[in-house]
Amino acid sequence: MKWLKQLFVFLIQLVIIAILPFWVFIRGSVWLYEAYGVYHWLGLAAMFGLVFFILLIYMAMVWDAVFGANKITRRSLKGKMLLVFLLLGVYAGYGLFNLSGGNAKTEEVRKEYTSLHPFMRMAVGTFVLFDKSILVTDMARGQEDYKKMGLKTIKNSLHYEQKTGYVHAMDLRTKGHSEFRNTMLKWYFKVLGFNTLRHVGTADHLHISLTVRGKPGVI
Repeated sequence: MKWLKQLFVFLIQLVIIAILPFWVFIRGSVWLYEAYGVYHWLGLAAMFGLVFFILLIYMAMVWDAVFGANKITRRSLKGKMLLVFLLLGVYAGYGLFNLSGGNAKTEEVRKEYTSLHPFMRMAVGTFVLFDKSILVTDMARGQEDYKKMGLKTIKNSLHYEQKTGYVHAMDLRTKGHSEFRNTMLKWYFKVLGFNTLRHVGTADHLHISLTVRGKPGVI
């Protein structure tokens, strides 16, 4: 059974290598913002650069394994850099600006997507790549929206637009999904540095938020 153990270890290593760039991109951006107050677009740009080099190393290692290190020329290196930049750019653009109608409860919610903080958009966009069943049920709110839902008005809701110019909270549907999947969804966002809260305000859902500097404890 030694081969089975080796296969398991290999698969685990492969998964870690595969998810590392995604984790660095989003978790690193969140960390720069929370720890040092780095402007969100600057933080994303910094992590874009870091992940660019990680992916370039990946590609160089694969190239070396297949063709040998002596086959890496200046011209081929430029080609790899361009390819990595394009792939990373498409990934970032997709996460930041695209939310399909199938991933939003209503067309109004879909149109609110760009009002959501960029870090949260990247997290949602990345999850969609692996699970297209994710459904965003709510993002931006005003105090009057709580009254319409028959709920007590919340003074410091992160569903309101914050000083960053973005909404820092969203709700995801959990109804119709297994508890295993919902637990994995919760931990996915927690590992990326976001706050998570499962509650049943108007319906069973998962509340995700990004901490606002100067508002400790508000989720």
